[in-house]
Amino acid sequence: MADSSTQSIIIGAAPDRVTAVICDFARYPEWTDAVRRAEVIEEYEDGYASQVRFTIDAGVMADEYVLAYEYAEDLSRIEWHLVAPSKMQKAQRGSYDLVGNPDGSTTVTYTLEVDLSVGMLGMFRRKAEKMIMDTALKQLKRRVEATGAAQ
Repeated sequence: MADSSTQSIIIGAAPDRVTAVICDFARYPEWTDAVRRAEVIEEYEDGYASQVRFTIDAGVMADEYVLAYEYAEDLSRIEWHLVAPSKMQKAQRGSYDLVGNPDGSTTVTYTLEVDLSVGMLGMFRRKAEKMIMDTALKQLKRRVEATGAAQ
């Protein structure tokens, strides 16, 4: 498996609001640039998604794949892995770790490791991972804070 990359961001909302946006997979195409479609294909008894099929188009990379999700009991950690290799990926593992801060904000730490099916030099892969993570965290922050303002 590839080396993992980690980034964090502070979102101006409580952890439960952040978790609600992360777990609302069907709405990802509304706020995530690369996701064209996200479909929950299996759920746990509590209603949280156990498997989600994603169709992405990030310009240079288009792919369709299924991720399996697991959740910490208190929802402070959401992790996933690739169910089967896809056209572009051999493997993927990731997680969101959420920590509530005294001021009511949440620190979200995103960890991702992707093993691509296509060859890519290490420095370019790390740069691509950093860009993907940076974009994902900024879009998550914008979505959570916008939905909070609307409430």
